[in-house]
Amino acid sequence: MGNKLSLSVQYASDAPELPTRAQLRCWINAALQRDANMTVRIVDEPEARKLNKNYRGKDYATNVLTFVYEDNVQHNADPLSGDVVICAPVVAREAAAQHKNLLAHYAHLAIHAALHLQGYEHENDADAAVMETLETALMLKLRYPDPYQAR
Repeated sequence: MGNKLSLSVQYASDAPELPTRAQLRCWINAALQRDANMTVRIVDEPEARKLNKNYRGKDYATNVLTFVYEDNVQHNADPLSGDVVICAPVVAREAAAQHKNLLAHYAHLAIHAALHLQGYEHENDADAAVMETLETALMLKLRYPDPYQAR
């Protein structure tokens, strides 16, 4: 039996072709190795930029931010708890620039965020290789292309 996911989805963007709650649940569940409580908020650039500036000191809108609560990983808390913010316009621009299917790109970012929630990082080459290998395997399992394959 799979892990239990309590998922709240907030749509704060009117961008076209946003993933459904069911799609987000499917993608996140694929990446979960533990029970989790998550909120996914899909936003436009002003909100994403403000959050990225306030929490990471970077003055631009990024594709996805993951906020992990209560030192989940260090304290082995169960269930994990965190928020994910996805910036719809950035995701759409990236998908177009990289010639990727938009929903496949959302799937990759949802998986990426779920892995961050569980303590995976990509701050150095070794950690990045582990995370990217897992992301690729999960995307292929969900019948999406390898997100790191050049097109």
